[in-house]
Amino acid sequence: MKPEVSVVIPVYNEQAGLPALFARLYPALDALHMPYEIIFVNDGSRDNSVSILAEQFRARPDVTRVVLFNGNYGQHMAILAGFEVTRGEIIVTLDADLQNPPEEIGKLVAKMREGFDYVGSIRRKRQDSAWRTIASKAMNRLRENITNIRITDQGNMLRAYHRNVIDLVNQCGEVNTFVPALAYKFARKPTEIIVEHEERAAGESKYSLYSLIRLNFDLVTGFSLVPLQMFSMLGIGMSFLSAILVVVLVARRLFLGAEAEGVFTLFAITFFFMGVILFGIGLLGEYVGRIFQQVRARPRYVVQTILQQQPGKEIILPEDADAAGVSLEKRTVGR
Repeated sequence: MKPEVSVVIPVYNEQAGLPALFARLYPALDALHMPYEIIFVNDGSRDNSVSILAEQFRARPDVTRVVLFNGNYGQHMAILAGFEVTRGEIIVTLDADLQNPPEEIGKLVAKMREGFDYVGSIRRKRQDSAWRTIASKAMNRLRENITNIRITDQGNMLRAYHRNVIDLVNQCGEVNTFVPALAYKFARKPTEIIVEHEERAAGESKYSLYSLIRLNFDLVTGFSLVPLQMFSMLGIGMSFLSAILVVVLVARRLFLGAEAEGVFTLFAITFFFMGVILFGIGLLGEYVGRIFQQVRARPRYVVQTILQQQPGKEIILPEDADAAGVSLEKRTVGR
């Protein structure tokens, strides 16, 4: 039976939390009383996650599919790979760390049935540290002003998409992207709902401060030219102010004499201008770097194998899953 709901879950070094996820996810979806499938995408985990996923596939092969990358390509590439193999009309993304309770999936599905084609979620009470919450809210405001993408809680991956949105996302070949924002661009009728949020069940967050900064760079530079335009306006304004400063200094020299005590002020102004210039070069480099990565046309990710029920096809036993006694269909995919 064709599934009505597809749940895509990226997995990276989550061996400690996967059993708890399985114990809550499958009952939550069974309670919806509709055909479903769960697609786990292993993003190059270095722990025992692959074997655990293989065992779960063996236990529930009717509703479980596992996509195995040959390396680490990032959370959003894992989600895109999951989108490629989904078959449901409603696609839900979920993190594997149980910070988003699987029991909340029913709320998103119910909202989608009201006619929406994109349902985001807002965490009712975030369990993150104070600095991360403040930084996230600040970046949300900045991102919304720059890109006109209204995602209240961009760090929350519990979201639902209609098949028509996913089909459009699958047509995109962007090397660097932010999946919720990309889907938002294609949605006709988006909305958001409030969901519960819990502490991470096990393990540590895979997002460092640097990763969060990189993610926001991808989000801002991938969906807007406003940063470049703002920097151009800043350059025009600074040129105008520097011209005024030159006139003032020339006039002072002519009427009041040379200014020896203002040397350090000029140094400060010069260093400020240099900092702005270096920042501008870095910003321009972000856009040029994205172009460089895109024109190389390398595969965004490579799928090594897919665990799924496909009767009648030749079966190969890769080393990673052989120990778990699971048959895998070998497949390599790159875009």
